[in-house]
Amino acid sequence: MVHLISTSARMLAGAALAASLTLSSASAQQPQPLRIRGTIESVDGAMLTIKARDGAERKVRLSDKATVTGITKAALTDIKSGDYIGVTGMPQGDGTQKAIAIHIFPEAMRGTGEGTRPWDLKPNSSMTNATVDQKVEAKDGQMLTVKYKDGEKKVTVAPDTPIVTFVPGSKDELKPGAQVIIMGADKKSDGTFETARVNVGRDGLTPPM
Repeated sequence: MVHLISTSARMLAGAALAASLTLSSASAQQPQPLRIRGTIESVDGAMLTIKARDGAERKVRLSDKATVTGITKAALTDIKSGDYIGVTGMPQGDGTQKAIAIHIFPEAMRGTGEGTRPWDLKPNSSMTNATVDQKVEAKDGQMLTVKYKDGEKKVTVAPDTPIVTFVPGSKDELKPGAQVIIMGADKKSDGTFETARVNVGRDGLTPPM
């Protein structure tokens, strides 16, 4: 259960995951790392063969010091005022955002990627990393007000919105059938990719972000 995750475990997960969710400071002219979502088809040493969500096959090599972070289910009741969260959202006609996924950051990751930016989960989706300022009951779930350094957003969260959090992971979890999301994969000249971090869903979970 997510309630049983220790503070130290959350901090370890934060340390492992922080760089993978932080915005790159590289210039726009440099090749940008690719996000890869999909299912591991095979593992050959440090090389993962992943069937991406678009059906393409990606070969991704783990760097020598690659880390693995687990993604596990959480609940709307786990989100409290003052928590630092990431909201994958869709714009609504009234100016609010409808959450299509939320991830709760460990405390060690507070401030990671703060702000709002376009996201590639769905057309027109965005990612907003911010602090929960207020949480109130809404007609069909909850309404969160989240604040970041340049502004705030109001986010509606339906009861069935996927909500997850992060825990320390192990390379043993990278096996055929595991659902993964890699936030930053660098493409190599031979067409393969390399990454220093892999986020893997626990217990068959597909990372929703």
